[in-house]
Amino acid sequence: MTLSKRGRPRLRHFLYLMTMCMVMTNKEFKALHQHNVQVKKLKRMKSIMKLCGKLARLLVGLARSEETYKPDKVFALAA
Repeated sequence: MTLSKRGRPRLRHFLYLMTMCMVMTNKEFKALHQHNVQVKKLKRMKSIMKLCGKLARLLVGLARSEETYKPDKVFALAA
């Protein structure tokens, strides 16, 4: 897995910062990161990059559906 460096650099930077903040404070993202590192044996930075993509898809989906963030609905399929 490599970072393609496509798209807007500032947007990628802010997605990275948001993901880091979510991994530190949000229990669902923290659990996903721990799962990626311990079970899937990804390196920490690769796990963060994978979660950046997940967060981007999550934000687009929330914007399109005009709903609020509900972790039980968002992460229902991941469990």
